[in-house]
Amino acid sequence: MGDDRLNQTGVADMGETYIARSSAIAARMIGGEMMIMSAVDSTFFTLNEVGTLIWQSADGQTPLSEIVTKRICQDFDVTPEEAQRDAGQFVDQLSQHGILLISDQPISSASASVPPTP
Repeated sequence: MGDDRLNQTGVADMGETYIARSSAIAARMIGGEMMIMSAVDSTFFTLNEVGTLIWQSADGQTPLSEIVTKRICQDFDVTPEEAQRDAGQFVDQLSQHGILLISDQPISSASASVPPTP
């Protein structure tokens, strides 16, 4: 059994989480909502304000914890713990469809492509 600890989202907590937008998507802002479709599985998402803020902040260089504390908690009435938990679940869901990439280290724009499907 390893030393990995599970955080509140059920993901092994091994430090910072970095997120980047995949290049295998189609995205457009329509009427204040971000619409995203995965080229991997044709899944379609409509993001609310918080989801859109996370999406727009997913530069691969800014840790998710910083996005939560400096953007979400300042702009919305939510505790850091709740915001971090919800952001982790949101990021995990989008990563399962190849829309966001997740890493424990900064992600370069050159590597922002969808991992091969098994």
